[in-house]
Formats: sequence, structure tokens, C-alpha cells
Amino acid sequence: MLREILPGGVKSSTNKANAGLPARRAAVQLLCSVLKDRRPLDETLGRYNTRGPLQDLAYRDRAFARAIVATSLRRLGQIEDILSKFLEKPLPKKSGSAREILMTGVAQLVFLETQPHAAIDLAVKLCQRDRQAKRLDKLTNAVLRRVAEKGKEISAEQDVERLNTPDWLWQRWVSVYGEEATRAIAKAHLQEAPLDLTVKIKPRAWAQHLGGTLLATGSVRLDHKGRIDRIEGFESGDWWVQDAAAAIPARLLGPIAGKRVADLCAAPGGKTAQLALAGAEVVAVDISPVRADRLKENLKRLQLTAEVVEADVLNWRPKEPFDAILLDAPCSATGTIRRHPDIPHLKGPNDITELAELQAKLLRHALSFLKPGGILIYSTCSLEPEKGFNQIAALFDDVAGLQLQPIGAQETGGQHDWIDQGCLRTLPYQLQAPNPEMSGIDGFFAARIRYG
Repeated sequence: MLREILPGGVKSSTNKANAGLPARRAAVQLLCSVLKDRRPLDETLGRYNTRGPLQDLAYRDRAFARAIVATSLRRLGQIEDILSKFLEKPLPKKSGSAREILMTGVAQLVFLETQPHAAIDLAVKLCQRDRQAKRLDKLTNAVLRRVAEKGKEISAEQDVERLNTPDWLWQRWVSVYGEEATRAIAKAHLQEAPLDLTVKIKPRAWAQHLGGTLLATGSVRLDHKGRIDRIEGFESGDWWVQDAAAAIPARLLGPIAGKRVADLCAAPGGKTAQLALAGAEVVAVDISPVRADRLKENLKRLQLTAEVVEADVLNWRPKEPFDAILLDAPCSATGTIRRHPDIPHLKGPNDITELAELQAKLLRHALSFLKPGGILIYSTCSLEPEKGFNQIAALFDDVAGLQLQPIGAQETGGQHDWIDQGCLRTLPYQLQAPNPEMSGIDGFFAARIRYG
């Protein structure tokens, strides 16, 4: 269980009674950005780190704010259920950030083991400083005191997996994977993901040096909660962050040294780096200028070379065809909820349909610039069948001359349960380790297609 990171870096002029208030205020603003403004958490964190409530916080305070908001999102269903026990009626429409203040208060009291007086008193002060929420300061105080008394008792009786999974996702996953597997997926989402690295050379030596574990897939896994740029090997470009599942698709192309390879929808560049490291002549295409710049920065740090093209893949055509193509298609990213707990609260059924249609267009367009006999790897970090098997089945119905080249367990580190109908399918609860914090993997799908 996460524990409170003691706020630090408080200036001497700050009243001790308000220590920890800026971090909690930042957490409330982050949560409002996700739940009210519908902005992805990573996007908000990036913006707030440079010009917002996180900007002037010490690192430990930033980490505390992130822990509060991440826990609030992972446990949102439980938190709302707990609050419903103590709120006799819904909050008024114009109540400012009162609900988010209450949510972050419950997260601290029930799941982060924060001292009750700190969580409650500072939540009340946050209300008093919010023009619309200040009239609810007494209510906030009363509710959170009841939560401090009864919250853990209530949480012990909750159906944790069901409450924290939105209905639309729960029903979809049960229909595809069954209830037992769906519960295992939902349980995995409650645990923060470990840090996986793809290492340039000597991964076993790096695993030992960094105190991590070398996975059967070749990735190095660390139980690390601090700053990534402070880990040895970051500045020298000896490795990059990449989930163990995300590192598999590029390897499915086999030997590619000297071949012309396209990485489509390439940012932030983990797969581009793999292809370049393997000796391919890589063209990396991404629609976003910001993400393309980030890709270039990552390649520079890693001292790897690739041609980066800023373009919409659907409107782009290369000067000559490719020997191989890796298409990591845009998706709902429901396989990455361990890393992105905001996803269940930002996505909906319509996103699944719209993104599946986009993927279908991208797949067919990508095939048009693949050499005869070339290989295309289609991958997606989604758990939805519309993005996986259904997408491939429809492609084979529509396009002649395609062959599915089955993926073998030996290509996944011997993980036979990741192979389904010749394709890769990982689920978040797989890759278990004795330590739960070192367990799990992103939900991923990949298929290998030969053209002509």
C-alpha cells in the first residue's frame, strides 16, 4: 500500500499548520483537470510541472500530489461509494472543487494512511480558499471525520474490482474474457506498474547493477518510484523506458539490419529506438509536432539515428516502399490502465468504435507502401477485440494476398499463454512475481502479416 510521502521543501515563512497544503491543492487541481475538464493526466502533469501548481513544489511534494491523484483515480469507484454513505444528498451544482477535495481526502484517509488531522484540516482549508466550495467547509469536515472513523471498515466490505471498473468496461471485458479474468485485470489495475527498461547491450549486467530483474522477454524490471533521470545510465543513453509488452512487437520483425523499415505512429520512440539499434534504416512517422520533437530528443539521448517525419500517416506516402512496417496504431489504451489510471474515466464506448475505424484505415494504407514479400507488424495497447483479432479478421476478408505468420512462444520469452490464434495477446495480470509490485504487464495485441 502506498504511504504518504512527507511534504518537504517548505519555506521558513510558511506556517507549519499549512505544511502540505500546496501539494494537496495541486492534487485537487489535477483531479479536476481529469474529471471536469476531461484532460489526460500525463498532459496535465506536463503542463503543471512548468507553469502551474506543481511548478514551485519540491520533488517530494510533487510525488505526494501525484500519489494522491493516482490513488483517487485508481480507487474512484470505492471512494464514491464511501462518500455516498455520509452524504445525505448530492452536492450543489455550483460547489467548486468540493467533490474533488472530498475525493482526495478519502484517498488519503483510507488508502494512503495519512494522519487524519492533516488530511481533514487541510481539506477544510482548501474548501475555505475556493469561492464556491467555502460554504461546504463544515460539511467537508464532518464527512471526512466520519470517513476517518468508518472508511477502512467500509472498504474492507467493498467489491473492489467491480466498483473501480466503469460499467461499460466491465461488461465488455466479461463478454470477451469472462468474469474471473476480468476480476484479475481489474485487480492488476489497482497496483502501480513497475518500471521496465529496454537496454542497449548486456541487459543481465544492467539488471544486476541496478538491483532489478531480467525478465524472460529481455526487459529489465525495477521497483523504482523516484526520478527516472537520476537512474544510472539515463544520461548516457544506455537504456530507455518501455513496458515489457511494448518491447515485443519490434522484435517480431526478426533480423532487420540494413533493411528499410517504417515505424508508423512512432512517438515517443521506444520502438523506433529498437529498430535503429537493430541496424535498420528507420523512418519514424508521427502526426503530433510535440510528440515528434520528443522522439527526436529521445533518439539524441540514446545516440541512435532515424529519419523523423511529422505527418498524418493517412495523408503520407513514402518515396519508395519498405521492407517492413511496424504500425503501433492509435487506440483506447485500455491495456495501459496500470500506468494511466485516468483512462477509464476519459474513454467511452464511442471511442472504441471511432478508433477501430481509424485503425482499419491505417492498416490498409500502410500495406500500400510495403514491398511484395514484406512484413507488417500490427500492434495495439488495447484490451478490446475490435482493436485486435476482429481488426485482423476484417483485414484478411478485405485484402487478398495476405498471410498471417504465427508468433511463437519462443519469441515472447517462452510465455505460451500469451499466444492466441498465432497472435500476441497479453493481459495486465500476467507475468506474476513473488512481489506484487514487480508483477504485471501492459495489455497488448500484435499480429505479424506477410504481404504478397
